[in-house]
Amino acid sequence: MESPLSMFMAPLPVVGFSLYQLVLFLAVLVVGILVVRVISRIVRKPLEKAGAPPLITGLLTSVVRGLGYVVVVISALPIIGVDTSTLGLGLSAIIGLILGFGLQDTWANMAAGIWLAVIRPFNKGDYVEVAGYSGLIDGIGVMSTTLKTFDNVVITIPNKKIWGSPIVNYSREPLRRVTLDIGVAYGTDLDKAVNITMSILRNHPKVLKEPEPAVVVTQLGDSSVNLQIRAWVRKEDYGTVKTDIIKGVYVEYGKAGIEIPYPQLDVHVRDLPKGGRTSL
Repeated sequence: MESPLSMFMAPLPVVGFSLYQLVLFLAVLVVGILVVRVISRIVRKPLEKAGAPPLITGLLTSVVRGLGYVVVVISALPIIGVDTSTLGLGLSAIIGLILGFGLQDTWANMAAGIWLAVIRPFNKGDYVEVAGYSGLIDGIGVMSTTLKTFDNVVITIPNKKIWGSPIVNYSREPLRRVTLDIGVAYGTDLDKAVNITMSILRNHPKVLKEPEPAVVVTQLGDSSVNLQIRAWVRKEDYGTVKTDIIKGVYVEYGKAGIEIPYPQLDVHVRDLPKGGRTSL
């Protein structure tokens, strides 16, 4: 009768390796994975201390971790009798095909992601307009960037599309200008309208004194004389101030009897001699 040790060392049917080899293989995998994780942390810490962009730090750490896992697996496979020289040739061929045909978009997105991390046209939390979409930057990844709209919709955009498009960053500068166009009826006392509007701006606590707010006449429109309101605010106050100005103008113009006209078209009908045509 075979001893437990000999049974433990004997090759198993079908697979061709023993329980001892299997346990040793799993042990090497576990230890190797732990070592790779420690190495990736060692790589990450100097990058973070040096102030490297999070995207670059994450990318390099992921590459080190991925290569480490491959090395661990290839190193452990001979324990259970796998010829890694043949496996290496097969993996090289597969990787070559993938890199040549299947990962063109992947590499393009990755290269764009690296450039975005280096140039840094936006940071997480910035409000931007890019590739036909607008929203807050919710995440910056190696392959894609995610935006979150104000109605809580998450939009994922491949990095290569972002890199190839104009990027409008509304959060980069600390100050923003609220610009509102408003029309008043013909016959309105323009000085009165401007003074009322300026009073609204000057009395708002979040409208900055410098740069100074302004109200200018911009156009004689089809149905109104158009004014433009310009008020500088801190970027975080933009939405609140814009809403307050619109409300204030509506209320104060109403009190002062200043009409904000609807679009209108005057039609003049002329009578032509008998037999002629009537034109508009």
